[in-house]
Amino acid sequence: MENDKGKELNKNDHRVIGRELDLFTFSDLVGSGLPLWTPRGTIIREELDEFIWELRAKYDYGRVTIPHITKRELYEKSGHWDKFSDELFRIKSREGKEYALKPMSCPHHIQIFDRKTHSYREMPQRYAETTMVYRDEQSGELGGLTRVLSITQDDAHVFCRENQTKEEFFKIWDIVDKFYKTFGFTLRVRLSFRDPKDMKKYLGTKEIWDKAETELREIAEERGASFFEGPNEAALYGPKLDFLAKNSAGREWQVATIQLDMNMPERFDLACVNEQGERERIIMIHAAITGSLERGVAILLEHFEGSLPLWLSPVQVKILPISTEKHLDYASTVFKTLKENDIRVELDESNESLSKKIRNAKLEKIPYLIVIGDKEKDSNTITVEGRGNEKLEGITAEKFLEKLKEEIKNKK
Repeated sequence: MENDKGKELNKNDHRVIGRELDLFTFSDLVGSGLPLWTPRGTIIREELDEFIWELRAKYDYGRVTIPHITKRELYEKSGHWDKFSDELFRIKSREGKEYALKPMSCPHHIQIFDRKTHSYREMPQRYAETTMVYRDEQSGELGGLTRVLSITQDDAHVFCRENQTKEEFFKIWDIVDKFYKTFGFTLRVRLSFRDPKDMKKYLGTKEIWDKAETELREIAEERGASFFEGPNEAALYGPKLDFLAKNSAGREWQVATIQLDMNMPERFDLACVNEQGERERIIMIHAAITGSLERGVAILLEHFEGSLPLWLSPVQVKILPISTEKHLDYASTVFKTLKENDIRVELDESNESLSKKIRNAKLEKIPYLIVIGDKEKDSNTITVEGRGNEKLEGITAEKFLEKLKEEIKNKK
């Protein structure tokens, strides 16, 4: 597995689980750090992303779309060309123009905001998209999905007035809490501040940083959060409120982040028109709920040891006819009932024994198995075996469908 070849991996390592469940792969021809997602793995990514959009829906985020490259001038103005140059993939056109693969989306989203003048009545403006960004990591640092060259970010940026900053932070914080509570994570909060001894690494003045860090601390205090401060953990343009989650194996990861940025608005002269008709400098908030979908999937695979919740499982139900010859027709009818109601279901049409079919399906960590034999066929019912020794006998396919829909709705 790419640069992990030769390493002895724990059976609950996401790289092992991903291979066994056929979720993603790596190719030497494509390159290390560039995961390729199978149909099953792509379902997990899309379900996670859709959940984030569900949580954003009440806060009126606008979907935006940007290109994957930009002229160097954009990143020169943002400061990334100077401060982030080692991690930029650079491209030269046939005409000699220099471009970069985007390592983040914020400068592009700034251009969308700055396309026109905004009244204070239009503030805040909230943009979001899920898009890949690219960072030139060293090959020795790459590993599975947790450190990659192509990073899929659920990237959001809020452009707001200074007096709206706290409220917007709390809205994003609510999304973060709801998202990770769904998976049973307990979050720790870190205030990621600059290294005051090395201001060369950062954009902006000491005064701007003092103001931003003070405001971030006040936001965390008003939220009533238990937090600790992490010097030298800030982004180059501003301090961050980072969330750390511990998985079932006890390993802690940085996951979501909310970042307070007073420097990009200065560099790009971003403003709205206030009640007095004057230009008023705005604040920019950066937010990512999973940090990256790659890392998010890796953390969840290890947290659940591959046994993902029903709503997130690539295959939710597998139907196992005891005899292909005798029971396949009725099994196909049950399959059609579930499939037409958007359940991710598979039908095992092999001639293997029932015990082998069950064993194979359990290795795939499928939440529910439906067994169909003479008894079920004659009574137009099904027998269901769920994870955790759950068993339902004599239930109709329609009744089981109601149960599935309720569990999926409640993110079980």
